[in-house]
Amino acid sequence: MKSKLKEYFNQILLVFLGCILMGVAYSLFIIPHHFVPGGVSGIAIIINFFFILLVGILIIVLNLPIFLIAARQMGKGFVFRSIIGMVASSLTIDFFYEVLKLRSVTDNKILAAIYGGILLGAALGFIFRARYSTGGSDIIGQILNRTSGISVGFGILIVDFFVISASGIAFKNLEAPLYGYLVLFISSKVIDLVLEGINYSKMAIIVSSKNDQIEQFILNHLDRSGTALKSRSLYLSREGEIILTVIHKKQLISLRNFIKQVDPDAFVVINDTYDVLGKGFKSKKL
Repeated sequence: MKSKLKEYFNQILLVFLGCILMGVAYSLFIIPHHFVPGGVSGIAIIINFFFILLVGILIIVLNLPIFLIAARQMGKGFVFRSIIGMVASSLTIDFFYEVLKLRSVTDNKILAAIYGGILLGAALGFIFRARYSTGGSDIIGQILNRTSGISVGFGILIVDFFVISASGIAFKNLEAPLYGYLVLFISSKVIDLVLEGINYSKMAIIVSSKNDQIEQFILNHLDRSGTALKSRSLYLSREGEIILTVIHKKQLISLRNFIKQVDPDAFVVINDTYDVLGKGFKSKKL
């Protein structure tokens, strides 16, 4: 019971910290300079430019149809956590910008894009670490993956590309998407650093007495595959199986927490994987 409460407290703390950083990022850098970081928040920035509506409220309204679709295709737990993360971060943005009246600390757009990207990436990284989401292109990417078979990452990339590119047309300024791409690139790199470093994916080797449950979690929840290898314990000289799987780094925390929950005595080895060939992974080019 204590461990569960501690886990919930840590999650709430990470989400709270992520929301604070997101509010600062949007108030000091993104909204004042009309940077479009992609996804639903990028659409909200574009609408705000023309109609001066609250960015956070716009993000919530624009996410509603996405969550209605997601509720039919994804688990209730994921959708619930995503709604909480989206609403909390969106209201924090409006609180910092509209109530506290925080405004830009620099007129230099390059500096604003760099620091805005860093803070936004850190904010999303903390929220992702807590296994929450802010909705938007993350969920659209997963919906596209389930309906069309394209990878989640590529689905998110498509959405962000079109939204950021649209800012150039909306603002009648060809520099606008360039700043948006810069914010997106920096925030993506910082998310990687906050989550699990800069490596593309993780390989997990799992020895457990609950292999069936772990296999189903990998297949159905993480939407990844793996291999079961025959093994023999050197100490006990007992036959068994080892699960070998490669997952995206964002999924590592979910896998680790699930294994800890179903089999605290499981033996797990996690390695950095720098290049993966196969469905669902993009190989690095030389």
